Amino acid sequence: MDWSDHALWWPKENIWLTRTRSTLDQCGVHADALLHFTPMHKNLKVQLPDLRYLDMRVDFSIKTFSAVVHVCKELGIRYPEELSFCKPLEPNHLKYNYKDMPKKKHHENGVNKNGHLPADTNTFIANSSPAGSTGSLEHTPIMCAPVTPSRMPPSSTPISSPATNGTWKKNGFTPDLNGSASYSPNVTNLSLEYLNGSGFDSSLAHTPPTPSPEARRHLLRPKSLIEKARMNVGWLDSSLSIMEQGVREHDTLCLKFKFYSFYDLNPKYDAIRINQIYEQAKWQILNEEIDCTEEEMLMFAALQLQINLQASQPQQLQSSIESNGATPVSPLDDDIDAALNNLQTTLEGSTISTHANDITSVPELKDQLRFLKPKRFTLKAYKKYWFTCRDLHLYMFKTREDMVHNINCVMNINLKGCEVTPDVHLSQNKYVIKLEVPSTDGMTEMYIRCDDETQYSRWMACCRLAAKGRSLADSSYETEKQTILDFLNLQRRAEQPVINPSSLDIQVEDYISPKYLKKSKGKLTQRILEAHTNVKDLPLMEAKINYIKAWQLLPDFGITLFVVKFMDCKKEELLGVAYNRIMKMDIHTGDHQKTWRFNTMKAWNINWEIKHMMVQFEEGNIVFSSLSADCKVVHEFIGGYIFLSTRSKDASQTLNEELFHKLTGGWS
Repeated sequence: MDWSDHALWWPKENIWLTRTRSTLDQCGVHADALLHFTPMHKNLKVQLPDLRYLDMRVDFSIKTFSAVVHVCKELGIRYPEELSFCKPLEPNHLKYNYKDMPKKKHHENGVNKNGHLPADTNTFIANSSPAGSTGSLEHTPIMCAPVTPSRMPPSSTPISSPATNGTWKKNGFTPDLNGSASYSPNVTNLSLEYLNGSGFDSSLAHTPPTPSPEARRHLLRPKSLIEKARMNVGWLDSSLSIMEQGVREHDTLCLKFKFYSFYDLNPKYDAIRINQIYEQAKWQILNEEIDCTEEEMLMFAALQLQINLQASQPQQLQSSIESNGATPVSPLDDDIDAALNNLQTTLEGSTISTHANDITSVPELKDQLRFLKPKRFTLKAYKKYWFTCRDLHLYMFKTREDMVHNINCVMNINLKGCEVTPDVHLSQNKYVIKLEVPSTDGMTEMYIRCDDETQYSRWMACCRLAAKGRSLADSSYETEKQTILDFLNLQRRAEQPVINPSSLDIQVEDYISPKYLKKSKGKLTQRILEAHTNVKDLPLMEAKINYIKAWQLLPDFGITLFVVKFMDCKKEELLGVAYNRIMKMDIHTGDHQKTWRFNTMKAWNINWEIKHMMVQFEEGNIVFSSLSADCKVVHEFIGGYIFLSTRSKDASQTLNEELFHKLTGGWS
């Protein structure tokens, strides 16, 4: 029809000539240069979190972040800033850090006889610096996961888009962040066709119970913390275009949730988004990307079974989940909001205080608990102490009288900034809270053992909130406590399943991770059905929400790992990045050695020449180099979580792409 979707691509420099007001000479193009006049929108095979493949028309000339925004709009997924593209990984990528990957042999200058860069490339960042950069990225290609076109995925579902007529204008899309009706949860604006009888559901809100064998076969299962860290090598740079990162037409990219900070999950608008988050959580658990106990594994299997059973049943238009307010645990209310929450509670009053009639009293928790502080080469048993918690501090006393009169305190633990990890096994009646408390020597381990689940839920909720800088007066305390109790109740075994095991053909491999497949199929099926009794009445959407909530309560949820070397340290260590903090961790055990919270962070930047990253905190600076992925990936995770923390419930809020790139770009 016309040439409006075409632009000039310069293969040798690996850039688009998008400055249309400049002459070729001003862009550095000489008479002997080879330029391609090519469409900006090209076909891309996109794998969704539920492992389905879609053929989509994607803009290869705009920044990857903007391309993801457009793709999410087509798919009906709100809040596209939570997702990103990553390159599909091969088993080889788990064996090496990205700089140690075996180098590929390219044609001279990396260009073949047709003038194209090889599609199977390890180039992650362009050979020329992005606009606005310091220039220190010049001629420093970064090694990353290659796109392998020879590995053909299973039959995919093509999506026709407005770009197919060649008249797609490059207008930036700014999505509404308040859940406007412009996002259709039923994807009515898509034309979904079927290929090779794949039988995919026409709505992305429902996924077939089992993926294609090809998609399942290409899933990677990390066997160590190092391999889990190496799985983050494939994320594309959000500030560069897809084309600049070695991706070519008909290649495959994975669309995944990158940041584990899910904002405003609303069943009314987010049927597709909730389903895709559920699917990503499910495959993380089944592939052992995130650890869980056997009881938790059976609980997840039971919820998955209920979801599969409900998927074939008609559902009410409005789930009961909307009326009871059961939405997933959101980490958005972090340390930054603690002061506002405490102020709100002070103004509204609180029911947690031991003196309900005295609004000036400080809420506190009192109990007799068992305590253990492990020491090297020493086997010590738990000892009983009296504990009280107030003002973010945990006080320990030998006798009840000492506690009442607040004398002879044995230990005073400042919970703010500590790491709180559950260690629970219902079958063993074990309810333990693991505390890792910051000290001059790193993190000091302490264990508190509770008598029952009620006591455990009170103290676990208290410790979690205190670690974030919130007191017992915080309005979220009761919600946190109830969430913990609900999570434990879901893991309880029933005496008899409500479904006859012989009436269902359950492939346990689809429900249980390999780690727990040692028992016989019949016994595992019986255990799954016993756990299913607890969730048999949940409708489809509520079952998915409960699965996501349980996933969020796992100790390792939302921690993205990287293998790093800290300055003046020769050994490799782990760096964990979460929504509100970064952690230095033991590379073999995952134990926390030091935690830095974002609310104490002053700045973060990268020395591009030596690829070192420095993060400045109030308590000091840390400098490290990233080994398992480029330092730009680490920088983008930190900046991305800072960006997500700026989201508010303002109905007029729009997605600020400029701010995202300012926080994640790594250059001024």
